[in-house]
Amino acid sequence: MKAYVSDHLASVNRRIHFSERDRKPTASVILSRQFGVEPRALWNAITSPEEISKWFAPVTGQLGLGGAYQIAGNASGIIKECNPLIHVALTWEFADDVSCVDLQLMRNAPSSVSFELSHTAVLSPHWDQYGAGATGVGWETSYLALYLYLQHPSESLFDEEEFVTSDEGKDFISKSSIAWAEASILAGADAEVTKAAADRTTAFYLGQEGKDSDSPRQR
Repeated sequence: MKAYVSDHLASVNRRIHFSERDRKPTASVILSRQFGVEPRALWNAITSPEEISKWFAPVTGQLGLGGAYQIAGNASGIIKECNPLIHVALTWEFADDVSCVDLQLMRNAPSSVSFELSHTAVLSPHWDQYGAGATGVGWETSYLALYLYLQHPSESLFDEEEFVTSDEGKDFISKSSIAWAEASILAGADAEVTKAAADRTTAFYLGQEGKDSDSPRQR
């Protein structure tokens, strides 16, 4: 899988956007990459419960406009907008926090589509502690699973727990965490504070923090 992982790290575009919501400061963690598939194939992969379970996690509920969903062992929420083959917006309720996830598809060619995910949350002590990597590393790992599912279907199904404990997975986490710190600094975040937060996120994902530490994962 090493070549796939290296290709994925190089292919992901990472951005951070700082703004406000209801007069509260927010941060949007934004990632995108090209997928060499038909838009319909990508759309089905992110909206069909059967397909979602193959690369992400089991999901239940009504996956349509206004519907409520629940991801096993993860977030729940409401689907606020749904424009087939183009756009989905939903609330993301996880660990007593409500944030927003926006999914955008853009066709580039008959068999090429750009998939952008934006996860926006109110800034909090959690952000101060872990920074963008709390959200970015998790979603980037999911993007890797989606990439393998869509473009390398002959490969074994992606096992995230097995991957993140492997040497290859640890290298992926470290490089992804650094890349998200760089994106934050480029967006105007304090470099010293951001690098320290990235170190904490990397340490947690690699199992180098105590068991009692709050999880940095926001997805």
